[in-house]
Amino acid sequence: MAQRIAQVTVVVREYDEAIRFYTETLGFRLLEDTDLGGGKRWVRVAPAGAAGAELLLARAATPEQEACVGNQTGGRVSLFLETDDFERDYAALRGRGVVFARPPREESYGTVAVFVDLYGNKIDLIERRGRSGPTAVASLPAAGCPGALATLRLALTRAELVPELAELAPEG
Repeated sequence: MAQRIAQVTVVVREYDEAIRFYTETLGFRLLEDTDLGGGKRWVRVAPAGAAGAELLLARAATPEQEACVGNQTGGRVSLFLETDDFERDYAALRGRGVVFARPPREESYGTVAVFVDLYGNKIDLIERRGRSGPTAVASLPAAGCPGALATLRLALTRAELVPELAELAPEG
């Protein structure tokens, strides 16, 4: 039986501001924006050039969900954006105004820097050493955020990518 993580939810305050951030600031592609009625939309984004895991941007609809916006994983890194060229993508993201919470550093597993999305969720930009392709990682929901789904590494590369289950990354 073949399985893969296809999407992970990012709870957002408002659809359009989240779409702008993920597409204009991070350079992701808008894959789908379907009106489901009643103010609800099905919004999917993914890194440009990637085939594999996607983000589902879901507007907070309850006070419990609103409390999780920007803190879906209890202050830990929530997404891992893998790249095939750290310097290129780090410079491009900084040039588009991305705020890095931690500067680049070399670790045993690769080059990594932590940035935040428009709500404060932490995201690793990482170029791994000695590993090919992306990895999807499921983790327990953050305390106080029972709707939080998972931690996910997304790949930013032009190669065709297939997510696979793996151990939790060292940064996070």
